[in-house]
Amino acid sequence: MRGKGRELGLQLRAWHEARSPGLSNGRAIANRLVDLLGAEERLKGPVRDLADQPLLLRALQESGAGRSTSVQLLAQQLSTTYAPAVLEELLDLLEAATGVALSRPQDPEAIPPATADTPALKRSPGQKRWLGHSLQAMGPGLALAAGAALVLRWFSGELDRWLFKSWNWQGWLVLALTLALLQILSLGPLRRARREWPLEQADATEPRQAWRWMTAPWIHHSHPEAVVNVALLLLILRTPSPLPLPDVVLRYVLTSLATTTVALLVAQRRTSERRWDGAAGAVSALIGLAAASSLLNWRALTFSLGPIDIPTWVLLLVYGALQLGWQLPRQSEDDDSRPLDRLLSSQWWWGLVLGVAWAVVNRLDTLVQLAMKSRGVGG
Repeated sequence: MRGKGRELGLQLRAWHEARSPGLSNGRAIANRLVDLLGAEERLKGPVRDLADQPLLLRALQESGAGRSTSVQLLAQQLSTTYAPAVLEELLDLLEAATGVALSRPQDPEAIPPATADTPALKRSPGQKRWLGHSLQAMGPGLALAAGAALVLRWFSGELDRWLFKSWNWQGWLVLALTLALLQILSLGPLRRARREWPLEQADATEPRQAWRWMTAPWIHHSHPEAVVNVALLLLILRTPSPLPLPDVVLRYVLTSLATTTVALLVAQRRTSERRWDGAAGAVSALIGLAAASSLLNWRALTFSLGPIDIPTWVLLLVYGALQLGWQLPRQSEDDDSRPLDRLLSSQWWWGLVLGVAWAVVNRLDTLVQLAMKSRGVGG
């Protein structure tokens, strides 16, 4: 029966405005809304699914453009999942709860309501519209971070030419020392940076907070993680033929940007509270690249620490264990996401995936070149 969605939305809005206790997570909201549905079995599943979406909590907590963006993203997601009859009720609920007007299908009456023979879930939900809308919402931050990467590449090149080359400092050393210096300063003069520079999930699609995409890779909210990441950068990037500083900086920033972007896209579907900062994505990509290259080439790769040679698989296991200890716990009592959700929305995980993928590409390129050479010799 049409109108139940609006009734639920108005009630949810009243609870939120009255700051009713016990509504800090999606599960609690779902239980209350389902109780109001009574015998309306058709909507119980979709309403539970809607209440469990992190975007709903964000929409209720935000205001202005941030709320509108969250609601539009959620509406796009629902439109790829539910049949029009159920979708109408869910959109009514969203509109009434948030006050954000939503566009509707052109002719919802032409499609029969969901029944036992026509389930609420579409058989082949598409994700293209949701992905496009998500990337559009992240556009200001992505554009600013990409532009900053080019500026930093130019600036680091000038510093290298006028300063660090005369000191005989290599690019990897400058990057690691820069991260260490910023972290040390965050204990004193830059104390606020530990709170303001990281990219919070609630701010990731807010245009006024787009600058956080640019600052996030240069600070760690956790001092122990900062120490580990800086130490690993010093260990891994110390090679016989180091890259120049501009290339080191560009690769670091772009790797951090790529891992953050994918992690955020996952978080929008799975979690409500995430934070991205520091060098975890870049460090994980380096370790994944080294470990996968070692396996694909069937050759042991080690990193020297004085008289000790550390195999890549040791770094992979040790760093992975540390990251699991940092990523899997809930960030707050209101975080009702699963451990798997928190893992898949971390920079560490996607850095590892990126590193392994790059190792596979390098190996395939080597095999192709060998095949072409052998064919040339045979000819």
